[in-house]
Amino acid sequence: MDSTKNDGTGSQEWSDLSVKEHKSLKNLKTQNLRDHMTDAELIFTALAELSTRQIAETVQAKGLKENKIPAKKGGKIAKDARISLEQKTGKRIVTSENFILPIRTKKRLNK
Repeated sequence: MDSTKNDGTGSQEWSDLSVKEHKSLKNLKTQNLRDHMTDAELIFTALAELSTRQIAETVQAKGLKENKIPAKKGGKIAKDARISLEQKTGKRIVTSENFILPIRTKKRLNK
């Protein structure tokens, strides 16, 4: 992976996409990415966050600089799990699929 692309956040580590790239994949502008993630994307995000928090607590990381290392390690745990699942199912986890469907305009009946 290109080290200039990853700033050490667990989300980027597990998904191989920056938040900006992930939002672009889902064709989002100002919307919250998490609101548009599939169940699988949310689960892998949660795994990365949980792993990161537990590693940071174990090493007693303080501040942004020290917490980048646990974030990369926590993200790697989720990435390894994602890759394993993708290999076993043949399906990608990170997709352009949106959980929230576009808002439909209601047709009004003329009286």
